[in-house]
Amino acid sequence: MSESTSATAQIIPFPLRRPPVQRDGTERLQRALAALDVAIANQRVAVAAWRSALADLSRVVSGLGDGLQRYRGSLDGLAVRVDSLRAQAVKLERTADSARTAAGE
Repeated sequence: MSESTSATAQIIPFPLRRPPVQRDGTERLQRALAALDVAIANQRVAVAAWRSALADLSRVVSGLGDGLQRYRGSLDGLAVRVDSLRAQAVKLERTADSARTAAGE
């Protein structure tokens, strides 16, 4: 540049970086504890649902047991009737055999 021209320029300094904040870990710990609280709350809900499902299962199994007992009782009653009918059939067969023998067949 020549002496007759003067240069005018404004120099802009780079922005200064803030020094990193020294954290003692409390913010991270608070976030971790908050996440843990959420997880525990979710687990409580899940355990309550699981207990409810177990109670439902217990009622269903109990009802099934009651139904099986009634079915067994019905089968026992049927067995008694079948045995009685079998005894009557054997008696009738003997009577028929006696009648045939008496008729001379």
